Amino acid sequence: MLKLNVQNETSRLRAVVLGTAVNNGPIPEIKDCYDPKSIEHIKAGTYPEEADMVREMEEVAAVFKKYDVTVYRPEVINNCNQIFTRDIAFVIEDKIIKSNILPNREAEVSAIQYLWDKVAPENRIILPEECHAEGGDVILWDDYIFIGTYSGADYPDLITARTNLDAVIAIQELFPNKIVKAFELRKSNTNAKENALHLDCCFQPIGTDKAIIHKNGFLVESEYEWLVDYFGSENVFEITKDEMYDMNSNVFSISEEVIISEKNFTRLNTWLRQNGFTVEEVAYAEISKQEGLLRCSTLPLIRD
Repeated sequence: MLKLNVQNETSRLRAVVLGTAVNNGPIPEIKDCYDPKSIEHIKAGTYPEEADMVREMEEVAAVFKKYDVTVYRPEVINNCNQIFTRDIAFVIEDKIIKSNILPNREAEVSAIQYLWDKVAPENRIILPEECHAEGGDVILWDDYIFIGTYSGADYPDLITARTNLDAVIAIQELFPNKIVKAFELRKSNTNAKENALHLDCCFQPIGTDKAIIHKNGFLVESEYEWLVDYFGSENVFEITKDEMYDMNSNVFSISEEVIISEKNFTRLNTWLRQNGFTVEEVAYAEISKQEGLLRCSTLPLIRD
């Protein structure tokens, strides 16, 4: 059996699901895209090649190996984008919660069935049908569960709106000992620079007391200000609109001291090192063209 344990974003990682870019399928049609950034790259003829994405993911796998992390991969489905495992399920404490994902992505969930089956039945959670939730919107910080959401009346029209208030309420009921705090995110189907696809696209805690934040990702300024006050402005690294677009907040912590980051994030990586972090730089720019980066393509199962 698999004994899950995830309490926060930065405790020492022991086991993780890393997505796969193998057999990723042809370049999608615009009508089949899930986000505005992919559409941009399809139109520009710069959509990433499978071989490049496979190479990028293997770089991350090598970093995990270096730190003695057990790595699971989804079973490969033909012609299916299986890079972003964070979307399909997420772990809180000792429970794995299956995401009610966009309907045409259901196949991705079946690819980790072999892991689901290794978890004790009472720790496998399937949310009610009306609850939409994806792991990129769920950020654990010890006593807190931070959840990105969108409650606008146009929710059904926004393919970029992934987690609803029904899911927020359901998660609060599942974990009554936690403080669940929801944040309204800015959504756009057409403009990637005005779209926070998930909470981890505009915010992520790192270390023991620091955070990366992009102000414009939050629809409600007071919610953004609450986070800055909570971490303290001196502990917050504010990213620009272009840095948010490049996914600077979507790095991934192996521990409180070690962070995997994209090698082009010069300003962020410099700041991280100045603040005592070990930065493991990888090439991930091709994968980022699909509006996801390192946190999006990892699903932590066990942290110390």
